[in-house]
Amino acid sequence: VQLVESGGGLVQPGGSLRLSCAASGFTFSSYTMSWYRQAPGKERELVARITSRSGSRNYADSVKGRFTITRDNAKNTVYLQMNSLKPEDTAVYYCNVKIGVRDTDYWGQGTQVTVSS
Repeated sequence: VQLVESGGGLVQPGGSLRLSCAASGFTFSSYTMSWYRQAPGKERELVARITSRSGSRNYADSVKGRFTITRDNAKNTVYLQMNSLKPEDTAVYYCNVKIGVRDTDYWGQGTQVTVSS
């Protein structure tokens, strides 16, 4: 299993970024995909999740209405569109998939998002 995130960077408050996570090594279309983030000194938290079949989505309350998670099963890629970014969105963003009967977690290397003027 390999997850490779991209798209992070430095953006001003109110700006937008689009994160991508390219997946390989498993049947992408069969699994729920998630984005998490971890800010300095804080625990990693779930940001958004999209299911495999129906594409049902869930979001953290802090990002509802600003972030959108989507997936392209033909490209084995999950995206996170982030709009109206705030300084408190600054964190390392990680792609995640849980696989197997024990829901083993697989993580990407993370991509840094910094929101600052």
